[in-house]
Amino acid sequence: MAGAVQVAELDPVAVAARLQSADPPLILDVREDWERAAAHLHGTLDIPMAQVPARLGELPRERDIVVMCHGGVRSLQVAHFLVHNGFTRIANLRGGINAWAHEVDPGVGTY
Repeated sequence: MAGAVQVAELDPVAVAARLQSADPPLILDVREDWERAAAHLHGTLDIPMAQVPARLGELPRERDIVVMCHGGVRSLQVAHFLVHNGFTRIANLRGGINAWAHEVDPGVGTY
């Protein structure tokens, strides 16, 4: 598609490493409350996908943001939305929290 904006996709191991850096990204969890109750990463900013447009002001434009959902599909949609709304430091967590649980921390749980 001509003019389509590309959003970086990071695998869970790469995101885990970046979280240990001096300038860690903000993890934006766009899942619903019931999903976070089943499996959750500590330290995330939790804004369900449908609420993101109304809550853009809560997101820092000067910080890297990695968007996360269950499997990476909704978060990629939100990442594209953010880029189209002027955010320049956006990435998607490829495979979402499901991949995180399998590749980084099985203690997070799956659903």
